[in-house]
Amino acid sequence: MVHELGFSGSTIMSDPNQFQQLFNARFKHVEIGEFPSYTDFEYFLRLANKNGYRYGVHSPLIRGESKYDLLDFISFEPEQARQQFEKEVRTLSMLGAAYVLVHFPFIKESSIQGINAKVEEGLSFLNRLQEDYKISIVCEPKLGPAMSPHNIKVVHDFPQYLWETYSLSLCIDIGDYLLAVGEEWPIYLKKLEPFIKVVHLHNILIEGTKYIWVPPHPNYEESQGYFRIKPIINYLARGQAKYFIFEHTPHSRPSDQFVTESISWIDSVLQHV
Repeated sequence: MVHELGFSGSTIMSDPNQFQQLFNARFKHVEIGEFPSYTDFEYFLRLANKNGYRYGVHSPLIRGESKYDLLDFISFEPEQARQQFEKEVRTLSMLGAAYVLVHFPFIKESSIQGINAKVEEGLSFLNRLQEDYKISIVCEPKLGPAMSPHNIKVVHDFPQYLWETYSLSLCIDIGDYLLAVGEEWPIYLKKLEPFIKVVHLHNILIEGTKYIWVPPHPNYEESQGYFRIKPIINYLARGQAKYFIFEHTPHSRPSDQFVTESISWIDSVLQHV
C-alpha cells in the first residue's frame, strides 16, 4: 500500500502565474479546478506533461461554472449543471485525468422530502458517466450553507450497499468532517472506508463565522483554536492506497518553510501507520 501525496490548486487559487509552484519535486500528482479559462487549463496540461505529473480535476473545470448544483439549485439549474459536468467528464477522460472530483451530495436544506431517492438518482447519473467515459468519479460531501453538517449526515445515513452498487469513490475533507461531527468522526468514516480514494488535508483557523484552510502542521496539534488532525490521518491511512492532497489556501500566508514542514510531517505520519 503506497499512498500518493499531492498539491491542490487551492494552494495558489488556480492562478496561472503560480502554476510552477504545484510541481513540487516530492510529489507527482496535482488536483486542480476552477481555471480562469480553458486556455489556462491547456497551459497547466503542458506543464504537467513536461514535469511528468498525473492530475485529477476538482469540478468545475472553469471558474464561475456550476460547483454544487447536481441535485439542488444553488447557482444553476441541476439539468444545466449535469450537462456541464458530463462535458467535463468527457473531455477529461480523453485527456487522461486520473479522476474527476465533484461536490456530491449537496443540498441546501436537510428537510427535503425523499432525499434518499434523490441522492440515489444522482448516484445513478454519476455511475453512468463513470461507465460511459471510463474515468473514476469521486464524490466529496461538503458542509452546507452556514456550515450545516446535513450533507455529511446524509452520506452517513445512506445505505452502504448503494455505494457498492454504484461503484463510486469518495473524498473525505478532513476539515469539513471535523467541523460537522467533531470527535464523532470515526462513526461517520467507518462505513465509508471501502470507498475512500482521496483525502483533502488542511487544518482550520476559525475567525468568527468564517474559517480559513491552513496547512496541516504539528504545531497546531496542541494549539488552541485548531483541530487535532493526526488521529483522523492515521485512521484514513489504513486500508487501500489513497491520494492525500494538501488543500490549504494562501490566505494565512504560510511560509515556504512552514509548508515544507507540513509536508514532512504528513509524510512521516503516513510512513508510520
